[in-house]
Amino acid sequence: MTLEQFTREEGQVARRYEYDDETVLAVDFGTENADATVDLVDDTVIVVLGDEQYDLELPDGADDAHTFIKNGVLTVELEGDL
Repeated sequence: MTLEQFTREEGQVARRYEYDDETVLAVDFGTENADATVDLVDDTVIVVLGDEQYDLELPDGADDAHTFIKNGVLTVELEGDL
């Protein structure tokens, strides 16, 4: 999974946090995108911002993923042996 597509093209703030039992990815799209949506289909996170769509492939070894977006901040929580 690469976060560069957000930081390079859109100037968004994207971070990856590593914990003992999970990895958390966070992307701040800004409050003007507070109505953005996120969905998880198989191994792909799909983010829709107005007319734009971003697809993020989950890394191999991600056993369980949880996604949500609130106030324009996308959070992807990954469990497994990444």
